[in-house]
Amino acid sequence: MMSGPHARQGVPLTLIVAGDPEQLTGGYLYDARIAAALRARGQAVEVVGLEGRFPLPDERARRSMDRALAALPDGARVVIDGLAMGGLPEVVAPHADRLAIIALVHHPLADETGLDEASRRQLFDSESRALALARRIIVTSPWTARGLDRFGVAASRLTVVEPGVAPAPLAASALDLESPGPRRLLCVATLIPRKGHDVLLAALSGLKARDWTLEVVGSHARDPDHAARLFAAARHHGLEERILWAGERDAAGLAAAYHRAELFVLPSRYEGYGMVVTEALARGLPVITTTGGALVDTLPPTAGLAVPPDDATALGEALAGWLDDAELRRRLRRGAREARHGLSDWQQAGDRFLDALEAPVTPTADVVTPPEERPR
Repeated sequence: MMSGPHARQGVPLTLIVAGDPEQLTGGYLYDARIAAALRARGQAVEVVGLEGRFPLPDERARRSMDRALAALPDGARVVIDGLAMGGLPEVVAPHADRLAIIALVHHPLADETGLDEASRRQLFDSESRALALARRIIVTSPWTARGLDRFGVAASRLTVVEPGVAPAPLAASALDLESPGPRRLLCVATLIPRKGHDVLLAALSGLKARDWTLEVVGSHARDPDHAARLFAAARHHGLEERILWAGERDAAGLAAAYHRAELFVLPSRYEGYGMVVTEALARGLPVITTTGGALVDTLPPTAGLAVPPDDATALGEALAGWLDDAELRRRLRRGAREARHGLSDWQQAGDRFLDALEAPVTPTADVVTPPEERPR
């Protein structure tokens, strides 16, 4: 069978995602950029956005998934994003034998921060059953691949396709030309509990004697109640004059935010990869982040500092070290500039994705029932 970047260009591919495919979060951007890279190789790709609520689906979501799958002819190749697929195994199952279904998992749904135990168990069970229906599973990091054994997924069914990164100019600060005034921190992350903004605020509350500002780029609308709690916490800590809650930005606005920043901060409790880390490195920005999930692998140690997730004291100490030590800032900027040269672009990621689509598939009848959940 032919494989590689020019394989099966005449066989259309359908990519199914939950909701609007144009959303500006890491998972949706990955999906959109992979689709663009495949099209650049001559692969026909149709992206279908489902209606309804996810990942704990409502009836509208069930009907939308069923319509999307029923519209595909027998033998069609379809990649289903895990956010859409994980909660709907009973809808996917009737189509599993006639379609070549590939699951795309950014991180397990049950690992989302803030779930109650009943919801977490429900998502673990439904995603285990959904993944058993897939002929192949593509994941975005080795960390996620290692964690899917909990769901009964054999390593032979997995392919890792890490995100690429778009070429970008160096940030204004990346050549060690520090300007007078406050040190400029940037965080790009949707305002949801998993991203750890509350930990960052607690860490920064002990650094009010230092001169810094923080710009936070990310949607306020995903979890408005959590966003409101963050705004209140900033006021409580007396930080409201130091922080710009910029909301979601388009590509030009985000590029401008990266360009004026001096340090990128991502305080996430867990990430399935952490695309914004490599986007910061592509601009020569050093990074302070956590070791939550795949972040332990994403950040090169010479390009930043990593602390345990959910540890405001450790995060505050790392930030204080960067703010106080000009030599540390220069060393980490140098490491970030060096790291940018080793980053893969999106076309390379698309080629690997296309190769994964061509890998031998596992008949659904050969997939074992997942075990009872084991602790990580």
